[in-house]
Amino acid sequence: MTDIEGSCELRFAAVREVFAGLLGTCDVGASAAVFLDGEPVVDLWGGYADVGRSAGWGRDTLTAVNSTSKNMTALCALLLADRGELDLSAPVAAYWPEFAAAGKENVLVRHVLSHTAGLPDLAGPAAVEELYDWDTVTAGLAAQAPEWEPGTAAGYHALTFGFLVGEIVRRVTGRSLGEYFAQEVAGPLGADFHFGLSAEHDCRVAPLIAPLPLTDEFTAGAPLGADGVRRESAGPAVRVKDVNSVAWRRAQIPAVNGFGNARSVALVQSVLANHGSAAGVRLLSSQGCEPAWQEVFRGDDRVLRTPVSWTVGFGGFGGTFGWGGWGGSLVVSDPGARMTVAYVMNQMIDRDRQDDNRGMELVMAAYSGLR
Repeated sequence: MTDIEGSCELRFAAVREVFAGLLGTCDVGASAAVFLDGEPVVDLWGGYADVGRSAGWGRDTLTAVNSTSKNMTALCALLLADRGELDLSAPVAAYWPEFAAAGKENVLVRHVLSHTAGLPDLAGPAAVEELYDWDTVTAGLAAQAPEWEPGTAAGYHALTFGFLVGEIVRRVTGRSLGEYFAQEVAGPLGADFHFGLSAEHDCRVAPLIAPLPLTDEFTAGAPLGADGVRRESAGPAVRVKDVNSVAWRRAQIPAVNGFGNARSVALVQSVLANHGSAAGVRLLSSQGCEPAWQEVFRGDDRVLRTPVSWTVGFGGFGGTFGWGGWGGSLVVSDPGARMTVAYVMNQMIDRDRQDDNRGMELVMAAYSGLR
């Protein structure tokens, strides 16, 4: 059995049991955390930080959480809105005038946050390296025409979400999304989560491990739809080897390239679950959190090819909200229970080949602690 370190309140013993089972079977290294009322009740880690199982996964191990990063990016927009610096119902062009081009003058900030802006693809960049040029990518998005009338349909904005929200944040604050997050969210909370990871943290990074039997050439892509057809999208194909590169760590691609662990992900998102505060720090008003669980769109997503519920910045799941990342990371928050559950790992699973219920097993186990 793999040794598990950390803490777990007795009533959440089921979470530890599930976590141990994952490390004993499909996981190499991972972390799991549960925050209740803005405070940690489960903080576990174990396994190995490398595919060769020579380095242990430590308390402060970080890894790429891929699209779980979107939860962090969305929080930055909600924070600005709560402080009166950003109007979620205003046109994006009110903050980013060039964005009004090509029929986008009526695209609202909430459309961007709810994947209904009609800009699911990057028309310009063809190689991953081009994603590192923020100004060129955002200028290209400003010039693009929407694929549908904004607000009338949804299509998962896999990469564009971060550039769009990030540029709005930059226009409002004069700071990059990574700088704003570090100074206004991670700093006050003491959260070990990063966009644009600096070199000093490289020694703590656990590289992602491609799903077996695949190699690090494994590529992110839109899931298969119910009809068995994969949506062909424009833009660069991101491989595991790209996500594991130093260049990727240093860049800011806020939809997908945040680095953290379950503790930091759960701590940050527990601010919303706990109606504005966590770890004794208040970041938002209670009212300012509400867009996170207020549904903006319900219906078939044109990219994911499945029925979805989108809130302002998050996926909605009944009375809960959150989102997961390519390969398996996940965070789910329940504002009714004031609980957040996060799972971060290095062993990826290809959901086209195999069901991946790891994160949700931990979520369900956490609910048993509330009874």
